[in-house]
Amino acid sequence: QVQLVESGGGLVQAGGSLRLSCAASGRTFSTLGMGWFRQAPGKEREFVAAINWSGGSTYYADDVKGRFTISRDNAKNTVFLQMNSLKPEDTAVYYCAAELTGWGFRQKMGEYDYWGQGTQVTVSS
Repeated sequence: QVQLVESGGGLVQAGGSLRLSCAASGRTFSTLGMGWFRQAPGKEREFVAAINWSGGSTYYADDVKGRFTISRDNAKNTVFLQMNSLKPEDTAVYYCAAELTGWGFRQKMGEYDYWGQGTQVTVSS
């Protein structure tokens, strides 16, 4: 089993920044591919970013590319999502996810094996 604990969500004005963290436990973190998804009220959960086991490959949804950065610190068993130039449409619950292949090139919810509880991000106008 893999347990994921998220933190770093909050309220920020448009144009501001937030850094989300997701701490993993239960198995060797460096073997996991990791991803971030988000879900706004009344909408389906959507892919945001993914990173492979080593951190050498990253992937982003088109609407966050250039603004968000996914990274990982395997020594701390933690994955991060740095969010800059935030927009009101970024408002959502953000979820951390892990997949056992470690490949990292995963953009669908069904491709992930474990999920965190979610953390709220609210961007005001």
